[in-house]
Amino acid sequence: QVELVESGGGSVQAGESLRLSCAASGRNNGPTCVAWFRQGSGKEREGLVVFYTRGGFSYYADSVRGRFVISQDNAKNTVYLQMNSLKPEDTAMYSCAADPPGSGSVCYPGKTDFVYWGQGTQVTVSS
Repeated sequence: QVELVESGGGSVQAGESLRLSCAASGRNNGPTCVAWFRQGSGKEREGLVVFYTRGGFSYYADSVRGRFVISQDNAKNTVYLQMNSLKPEDTAMYSCAADPPGSGSVCYPGKTDFVYWGQGTQVTVSS
């Protein structure tokens, strides 16, 4: 069992930055495939980035490529999402997701069938 806990959300002005954290607990080895999603009010869930933690490969959605950057701290089993140049349309609930460590699941662009999901952290960007 893996528990994912997001943090770092908040309210900012357009153009500012935030860094979200996704901490994985429950196992000694962190998940190998992690992703960030968001869902705005009245909108469908949107995949932002899929990240293969062992090799550092990452696949970004067009809407955030060049503004958002994913990184990791293996010692803390934590993945970060640095969000720069935020826009009002980035306002949403942001969640991270992961597959069980050692599950052998394939990490690929657009993957949505993750086993574990965090509770989310709200990001609000005002103009």
